Amino acid sequence: MDVNLLRDRYRVDLIGLQAACEANYARLMSLLPQMREVRGSRRVALSQGERLLGVLALEVVEACPYTTTLQVRQEYSLPWLPSPQLEVRVYHDARMAEVVGAENARRLRSVYPYPNADMHQPDEKSQLNLFLGEWLSHCLACGHELEPVVL
Repeated sequence: MDVNLLRDRYRVDLIGLQAACEANYARLMSLLPQMREVRGSRRVALSQGERLLGVLALEVVEACPYTTTLQVRQEYSLPWLPSPQLEVRVYHDARMAEVVGAENARRLRSVYPYPNADMHQPDEKSQLNLFLGEWLSHCLACGHELEPVVL
């Protein structure tokens, strides 16, 4: 018997996805509050003592009246670890931010059949939105400005 027939079909948890997107909007507004007015960027450093562990780079790619598209990427990561890069669409009227692209996947589907040629998980989009939330939360809790403040 086919293993896929024994598995329950994945169903999108719409309430959970919306909650994650709303929380991501609040986190992004804390990190880049001027994203609606200007095509800006911000770099948040993550370090342990004197050792720089990485930099979160937020860059406005496109700014429209009701939406903003951001590129969120990791800089200065470990050489053996691929640097994550996400495309995030921010919906200001709905106060939500969702991952719409990652790495080589330009547009993410809500559900992927499994197995598939691109090796996506059935809930890939939900996982990426949760990952973005954890990434932003860590930067808010432990991040600091990359350049020292000169008095």
